[in-house]
Amino acid sequence: MRKGFFRRKAETVLGVDIQDSGINVLELARAGEGYAVCAYASQPLPGHAVVDSNIVDLEVVAQTISKALFRAQIQVTQAAVAVAGPAVISRVVALEAGLEPDEMEQRLRCEADQYIPYPLDEVAIDFQVQGPSAHEPGYVDVLLVACLKEQVEAREAVLAMAGLVARVVDVEAFAVARMTDQVVARIAPGSGINSAQWAADAQGLRVACGLALRSFD
Repeated sequence: MRKGFFRRKAETVLGVDIQDSGINVLELARAGEGYAVCAYASQPLPGHAVVDSNIVDLEVVAQTISKALFRAQIQVTQAAVAVAGPAVISRVVALEAGLEPDEMEQRLRCEADQYIPYPLDEVAIDFQVQGPSAHEPGYVDVLLVACLKEQVEAREAVLAMAGLVARVVDVEAFAVARMTDQVVARIAPGSGINSAQWAADAQGLRVACGLALRSFD
């Protein structure tokens, strides 16, 4: 089962960051050579709803997302959400150059037991070619990402309960890495967003912002 941590082409999406302590939602738009924050909101979660990145109470999490959407007056329904925690595994694997995507997937699945400590029927797998291997001529480095299906499905479920569609399932670490200093400098508060408040809130919204940036990949 592939869940497209890389491949799902994103249209305009809402970044939905589900943390143990609360929910962050954020919508971006293009603004010249950069991006404008259209709307955002944060809403706290009770301590039992998400534990160590595992969604425990789907209904409470969905209700909290709905409250954040209402506060921000967000109408976008396509969402990007992230998986996180020890259930997410990433490895760089060297494969022969020139393999077709289907051949790469088959090869990775055959070797997955070396990298993934879960039964393969319980995980979602995706991969992305990084470029020629620096250590093995004739090979390419492939980033393999795997996550327990239940983690992905729980996030899709709470978004659906809140009236959203999971257009992108990302990895939290990738969303953070997307927020380079150069990118951050190109993000500005849009119309109706208080500049001083955004400056105070921006650091805590980096994951949500990194997820929303998938719209423009």
